[in-house]
Amino acid sequence: MADARPDPTGRPVHWVACAVMVDPDGRVLVAERPPGRPMAGLWEFPGGKIEPGEAPEAALVRELAEELGVVAAPACLSPCGFASEIYPEAQVVLLAFALRRWEGRPTPREGQRLRWVRLADLFTLPMPPADRPLLGQLASLL
Repeated sequence: MADARPDPTGRPVHWVACAVMVDPDGRVLVAERPPGRPMAGLWEFPGGKIEPGEAPEAALVRELAEELGVVAAPACLSPCGFASEIYPEAQVVLLAFALRRWEGRPTPREGQRLRWVRLADLFTLPMPPADRPLLGQLASLL
């Protein structure tokens, strides 16, 4: 799934898994892209690229451990959204999974800031274009 075959325009395609982590109060965790990275300062759902031969759930479990220091079981991930965006340098296909149970306290490990927000407040945050379409999907599910 996570191959980099180009789209029809020749851009590589990046498959990305992200977590919509929901706490007991119904708030969702977002991470701010740190300075020095593309789209720095925008808020996104935690996650990352799916490596070749890796299942989306396995990629997300790995990314959450690396980025936030939390342990999530693949069985606790529920598919909840899908979006794609064509950027000048690549196409991004975003697979979102809801997560309500994990072990550990999310802690920023890659220079990012974290924030718990209500679903309605997500619509007011500056987010990457690939994340935006997920908001309507989440509003109908959460």
